Amino acid sequence: MIPDMSQRGEGPEAQAPVQAEAPTVLLDRVSKWYGSIVGLNDVSIAISGGVSGILGMNGAGKSTLFKLLTGKLKPSQGTVRLFGVDPWQSTKPFGRIGFVSESEKLYDWMTGLEFVATMARLHGMTREEAVKESERVIEFVGMSDAMNKRIGKYSKGMRQRIKIAHALVNDPDLIILDEPLQGCDPLARTTIMNVIRELGAQGRTVLVSSHILQEIERITEQIVILHRGRLLALGNLHAIRSMLDQHPHSIRLTCDDPRKISQHLVNDDQVFGLQFETEESLIIKTRNLGEMHARLPALIRQSGIRVTGIDNPDDNLESILQYLTGGES
Repeated sequence: MIPDMSQRGEGPEAQAPVQAEAPTVLLDRVSKWYGSIVGLNDVSIAISGGVSGILGMNGAGKSTLFKLLTGKLKPSQGTVRLFGVDPWQSTKPFGRIGFVSESEKLYDWMTGLEFVATMARLHGMTREEAVKESERVIEFVGMSDAMNKRIGKYSKGMRQRIKIAHALVNDPDLIILDEPLQGCDPLARTTIMNVIRELGAQGRTVLVSSHILQEIERITEQIVILHRGRLLALGNLHAIRSMLDQHPHSIRLTCDDPRKISQHLVNDDQVFGLQFETEESLIIKTRNLGEMHARLPALIRQSGIRVTGIDNPDDNLESILQYLTGGES
């Protein structure tokens, strides 16, 4: 567990007024314009507790949203509230936020411990407190064995984890992670995902951005989908997917003989189309993905064909955006 500093009574964040009924993050009809470019367009959301995935392709408005929440940008229209407080009227909410930017710029000449401890000192801790709390959050992200190594020698995954450690050193209630998994190797990704899930389980509000649906799905079912600056969907990922059952879905079978196995599928009432993608793959078109997947094992056994792969090529963020926008490009 990362340290509970709520009883320390030190630093500006300890004096921030607490509004128990207020959501952690509240945007009310917020828009942000960059000249003629729209960054966010009339977005209203309220989020409190747990992990929420902020999904969207590049240019969707994810970074603009995070800059509004961290005080780097002021909304052109609408209101932003953090813990019920207008951050443009009081800076106290920022003491309760931990932020990991997508940027890779770090102090490469520092060790991991020196970097995190320096951030802790900026939050008002004494030198001894800063080292103690830094060691604890570094252990939490699984970096204790490398905390005395210079950041310039860290791998991408190590750099991301030390950035997360620095964002946790002030014991924040709101944690904002901008593309924290980008470029990480599989082991680092798994470690970071476990850290994010644990933070959500502690009751903290965690916002994680990504443009990869499968990344977010492994962390949380609660999602916010942004598209061209607009709020496209908000809620449970499975509930949003269930709305798409009326739309066609694709299943790709990789097998020894696509044409022979198609003979066992062509008359199935859940199949409305078949496409031979390559000499070793077949695309099945269905309107009921769950039912088709349930039937596939028996159909494959009946065919006697060896199937080496089953996947859903349209089970991704791009496809969901296509569904939700009615095919708008």
